[in-house]
Amino acid sequence: MRLTTKGRYAVMAMLDLAIHDHGQPTPLADIAERQSLSLSYLEQLFARLRRNQLVGSVRGPGGGYQLAREPAHINMAEIIHAVDEEIDVSGCGGRGDCQDGSRCLPHNLWMGLSAQIQQFLESISLADLVDQPDVLELAADQDGRLQQVRGQRDAAAAAGMRGVGS
Repeated sequence: MRLTTKGRYAVMAMLDLAIHDHGQPTPLADIAERQSLSLSYLEQLFARLRRNQLVGSVRGPGGGYQLAREPAHINMAEIIHAVDEEIDVSGCGGRGDCQDGSRCLPHNLWMGLSAQIQQFLESISLADLVDQPDVLELAADQDGRLQQVRGQRDAAAAAGMRGVGS
């Protein structure tokens, strides 16, 4: 199985959203900054996540995204599938045409492995990840860096405004 950046970033963004879900929508720009992801790429991913009813959006000032369900009721496989990722290591998508139009010798092995990966990802919820102390520690570090960057940006903007009228 080759999980592309689409699947990895979707899981990362959904985990960030779950960690920062305090009853208020989370702006995608905040997720993008904390996770060092492209805002436009996140917008594409969240459109797919919204279509698959994993997140809901709130428009306007103070808007952003919220989880559509409790973190305990959203599993990793759902997130990955929502962004059109396949959990398949067979190379043929399960069709059985892996070797010159017919099944390869280890076809059943690869299909079994795909099923195991699917079950594993289904068994892990966002809540399971949010409850891990190292995940919360990393999130706190990211929040601190984000506040520091915003403080520096605000200070630079204030200094620039003082210089304009001088």
